[in-house]
Amino acid sequence: MSGSNFVDYVKIYCRSGKGGPGSRHMRREKYIPKGGPDGGDGGRGGHVIVRGNSQMWTLLHLKFRKHIFAGHGASGSGQCSSGKAGDDVFIDVPLGTIAKDQETGEVLFEITEEGQEEHIAQGGRGGLGNTHFKTSTNQTPQYAQPGEDGHEGWKILELKVLADVGLVGFPSAGKSTLLSVVSAARPKIADYHFTTLVPNLGIVAYRDDRSFVMADIPGIIEGAHEGKGLGHRFLRHIERNSMLLFMIPADSDDYLKEYNILVNELEMYNPELLDKERYLVITKSDMLDEDLMEEISATLHEIPHMFISSITGLNIAPLKDEIWKRLNR
Repeated sequence: MSGSNFVDYVKIYCRSGKGGPGSRHMRREKYIPKGGPDGGDGGRGGHVIVRGNSQMWTLLHLKFRKHIFAGHGASGSGQCSSGKAGDDVFIDVPLGTIAKDQETGEVLFEITEEGQEEHIAQGGRGGLGNTHFKTSTNQTPQYAQPGEDGHEGWKILELKVLADVGLVGFPSAGKSTLLSVVSAARPKIADYHFTTLVPNLGIVAYRDDRSFVMADIPGIIEGAHEGKGLGHRFLRHIERNSMLLFMIPADSDDYLKEYNILVNELEMYNPELLDKERYLVITKSDMLDEDLMEEISATLHEIPHMFISSITGLNIAPLKDEIWKRLNR
């Protein structure tokens, strides 16, 4: 997924269809001059429906489709014939999409399964025809219900990437390099901060044709929970990961301090993130010898960790084993 093609936030204007009016028709046939009311009901207005599609990874297709209108219901007619329902409009979105009301900020629903359908704008009900209003004292009602108006308004769709493992770390911690080594993903890699501006997903092949999904989350900086460095946009993708793989480079000045900053940013953003499985890897460890590794391990106390190098392949296979074990506890 290139940066220009990955869209994880869109605002759209949705309008469902109006319900069709009921009919006030009276039955008039040869030899039946006073047949009474036979007006049919109006058709319901079309719904605007959001539908989960596991083959989609981005909201790009909605970036320039700001207005989405469903069809109006048709009027009822004689012989108790109901009007045709308005055409529904389906919006396909990736799994992990959340719909919100733009005005109130209320979360309307979440799309997490293939084929899941949710109404983001309900069509108006069709009006009842005059046949429903016939009584013993009013044999020929001359009125019928109008159809209900549809619903309209601005809605927000946010995508939170669904992945088994989320890579968490400061910029230039080696997250994209690791993803490119263990999967077929080809994220942009360079030796400057914020090379990754959007999440990248990769499927990591494991033993016996098993696999898991890994997400390279853009780098976090101190203060991300306050929105610094687009922190809110980045951090929300971590909410959907089963396991968080913290990554700190071997040339860091203080491993424990960096780890605690990352944990604090997650906690300040959403305390529930700390309930997820966590594991620490020291990247770029090809520049370390065994003595240095022992010294670093001593500073990390009881934090479970592993030294890896995406360049030389150091401990990449054991890391996959460790991830698989923790994902399947």
